[in-house]
Amino acid sequence: MIAYIGIGTNLGDRLANIKTAINHLRADEKIVSIVLSSLYETEPIGYSEQPEFINGVIKVKTTFCLQDLFLFLKNIEKKMGRIKTIKYGPRIIDLDILFYDNAIYVDLDITVPHPQLQNRAFVLYPLSELCGSFIHPLFLKSVNSLKEKLIDEQKIKMLEIPDFPGIFK
Repeated sequence: MIAYIGIGTNLGDRLANIKTAINHLRADEKIVSIVLSSLYETEPIGYSEQPEFINGVIKVKTTFCLQDLFLFLKNIEKKMGRIKTIKYGPRIIDLDILFYDNAIYVDLDITVPHPQLQNRAFVLYPLSELCGSFIHPLFLKSVNSLKEKLIDEQKIKMLEIPDFPGIFK
């Protein structure tokens, strides 16, 4: 299965946090391949009194089922010291499943496709690098089309960083 995972961080050494999360992904045999988009620096949304984020998207080929992938990602967040305090608040790492193949899935913990991805520049810009022609299974529009229609005032800046984007496994 192919999954697209949003990754973000705004606490501590943000690039080191991204690398650590990728290393956790690489260490598991159920993650077969990893491709990381460019990284983007973005202002926070929802709660503005916090540092800027670095965001990107990771494409993984995995043998995890959707629910186990979700639990695996939450475990990485926990290992890295993520503590949920306030909604949209600062975080050492955030890993969200954006797409899991063409799955449409909702339960108490997981909603796939991610319910806000079409509204977020910090998701659509890196996502379009990896799967611009992918058709959103609910909206029946490509990621590129969703990006073009984006009405988002959020400031977003692509970072020029050696080794990012990259293939890590």
